[in-house]
Amino acid sequence: MTVTYLMIARLPEGGLRDFDAYERAVLPLLAEYDGRLERRLRTPDDRVEAHLVTFPGDDDFAAYRADPRRSSAAPLLESSGATIELLAVRDVP
Repeated sequence: MTVTYLMIARLPEGGLRDFDAYERAVLPLLAEYDGRLERRLRTPDDRVEAHLVTFPGDDDFAAYRADPRRSSAAPLLESSGATIELLAVRDVP
């Protein structure tokens, strides 16, 4: 069963550079777990970014999250000061 997640990142002033570096490190990993970035959106002031991602199932998502390359990039996310909200979402008919 396909799972979909909405990630919302709120960035403080000056956090964009490290956040972008983190994203460059981790977004390419999605494909290795059959994940797909459906949409990547950012507010005009560069303070909020949203991703809509899908995976074939929860196990694929969990494997992506456990990838050691994500862990090694985590200091970039931390230094960006971003606060992250992750929501499991579904289509509404």
